[in-house]
Amino acid sequence: MALSFAKRIATAIPSIIGVVVVTFLLARALPGDAAAYYAGSSATPESIAQIRNALGLDRSLWFQFGDYTSRLLHGDLGTSLSSGQPVFQDLVTRLPVSIELTLCALVFAMLIGLPLGIAAATRPGKAIDHLCRIIVSVGAAFPTFFVALGLVYVFYFRLGIAPEPLGRLNDTYFSIPPTVTGLYLIDTLLAGDIQAFWASLSQLMLPSISLGLFALAPIARIARASMLASLSSDFCRTARAMGLSRARIVYGYGLRNAMLPVVNILGMVFSFLLGANVLVEQVFAWPGIGAYAVNAVITSDYAAVQGFVLMMAILYILLNLVVDLAAAAIDPRVRYDG
Repeated sequence: MALSFAKRIATAIPSIIGVVVVTFLLARALPGDAAAYYAGSSATPESIAQIRNALGLDRSLWFQFGDYTSRLLHGDLGTSLSSGQPVFQDLVTRLPVSIELTLCALVFAMLIGLPLGIAAATRPGKAIDHLCRIIVSVGAAFPTFFVALGLVYVFYFRLGIAPEPLGRLNDTYFSIPPTVTGLYLIDTLLAGDIQAFWASLSQLMLPSISLGLFALAPIARIARASMLASLSSDFCRTARAMGLSRARIVYGYGLRNAMLPVVNILGMVFSFLLGANVLVEQVFAWPGIGAYAVNAVITSDYAAVQGFVLMMAILYILLNLVVDLAAAAIDPRVRYDG
């Protein structure tokens, strides 16, 4: 098993090299002049040229790529032109913010999507099956930013039962917890500040639902399809012929065999949500890596764009490895020898 996963890690190295090359070229293709942005609106052509020389942007692409890869091998992702901080520090600071939002959205999608898909598969053609199709279609049809704006309008502006969509925690009324994990829900509990915990949870509700509704659709569809296939298989028919209870057939045999496709799709959904929460973070002023990436693209911040894409690629590879481990734990017949 360890050898198989070592081989999979080795096969991921060419993918990472490809991501480094493509990201470097795409960052240079961004519109705008990074040196002009950094110099400011009142800069002269001479000062812009000096900054371009200082950043190495007047060198050839081969020289810039060699310098970039050399620093990358030493763990240096460069310095962000926007924040003035090392890109690695910016990403490490903001990554837990986006992970907390993405995890909450995924939990919401699983709590709704899995039972809905299972119920639809056990009663095909009934009202719950039609309800599942309607929810899946609506969840996939509306863009996340549209849902987010609608939820803000209804629950904050009209009903007044949601907190203002301005970040993770209102520091006017609550103390920011000491950073341990970077996840406010955990850090507030570790600090014993229950009021700040509930305040953080209330701030997470609307962005998590906005993001989770989009993830609900694939989870419910995969759960329904895999449960239908599992319940119509020979071992479930045999179990019914032997007179086993419906609950044991559905949850004891059908659900376990149906979980493998669901676990596989969860890794992909989490990776997708982590990169696709850009618009939701903009709507709720959420200080995560999505908002950071948008600002980097707008300002032609090459180092920040490259660091963001590289980090997302590595996270995606690691998540796939975790999914492979989970799949092997669920079904011992699964092997990864390729």
